Amino acid sequence: MVVGINRSTQLNVNLNYLQHNVQEFKNFSGKKVWAVVKADGYGCGILEVSRACLQAGAEGLCVAILDEAIFLREKGLNCPILVLGITDVEEYELARKYNISITVGDVQSLRDYSEKNNIDNINQPLHVHIACDTGMNRIGFKNVVEINKAIEFITNSNLFDFEGIFTHFATADEINNEYFKLQNNDWKHILKSIIKKPKYIHCANTATTLWHKDDVLGNSVRIGIGLYGLNPSNGVKSLPIELKPVASLTSNLIFVKKLSTGMKVSYGATYELKNDDWIGTLPIGYADGYPRSMQGFKVLINGKFCEIVGRVCMDQLMIKLPNKLKVGTKVTLIGKEENKEITFEDVAKYLNTINYEILVDIGNRVKRTYIFK
Repeated sequence: MVVGINRSTQLNVNLNYLQHNVQEFKNFSGKKVWAVVKADGYGCGILEVSRACLQAGAEGLCVAILDEAIFLREKGLNCPILVLGITDVEEYELARKYNISITVGDVQSLRDYSEKNNIDNINQPLHVHIACDTGMNRIGFKNVVEINKAIEFITNSNLFDFEGIFTHFATADEINNEYFKLQNNDWKHILKSIIKKPKYIHCANTATTLWHKDDVLGNSVRIGIGLYGLNPSNGVKSLPIELKPVASLTSNLIFVKKLSTGMKVSYGATYELKNDDWIGTLPIGYADGYPRSMQGFKVLINGKFCEIVGRVCMDQLMIKLPNKLKVGTKVTLIGKEENKEITFEDVAKYLNTINYEILVDIGNRVKRTYIFK
């Protein structure tokens, strides 16, 4: 894979801000913080983000797939690591050898692994977190009877360690809380009814922690988008704590030209100049995760908003300049410049999506630059 280390376009990741956000969530929740670093640390770099979060006091790390967890182990991280997604039974033994915690959502998977690995003496059991489906309807057990069967099977086998139990809320970031209340009541019923409680009990993602921390039961929280300083409600609900945006996206002009009235720009000739204007080109496009449909949006140059003209190309885009500027002039696509700011939420709203998607879509051809003092 080619990584854009020799390209002026970059995602600037402030690890100081990341650690500030970890501390904010620790203090606000009063619980153990598990840092969610899946999807390459939400596009910010899984290894760098993981190390910074652990230094700031995170209890452990959450990833989506086993490969992400193994990568972190092989880089020397010895903290608890939980795979939130379902791991194939064929990979359970690999997870055990790497001391990685897995999510289980059915009893049969435990039985299948036990039948294939009937080991009397093992020095390290497989750490298991039971997923409870209270209404997300994605993965997990749907009723207490099955949950208790799983707990009994786990605790009666030397192959397993019942390390955790969790659920996930579907609407914690929304104003209407009725569905959240239904899920939370189910979660409380599960915890009251299970035959044994594990070390880690967690149900709160970023949104639940921010807006429902006193309503839910658990001793740990899983913080994802909030670590990176973004609002999980996409700005619908205000934040009760101070979060600092960790990432900004910048580039530099690589070409500047003056075009005459009536000339057209980019594919489809969808933009026509109404006046003679200076047009600049940036080395970033939809292959880098900056969508083709961003035509008409703005970027910042020297504290001034400048329009993207014509369709965004695969590797480049064009902007209307306020005047003739030098090649190499810095351009901020997302971030602060002087007293102006373009946020991930601004981009997301322009595209009718969420800030998560904008951040994680920034590709590997965009180099990551880290700020950590």
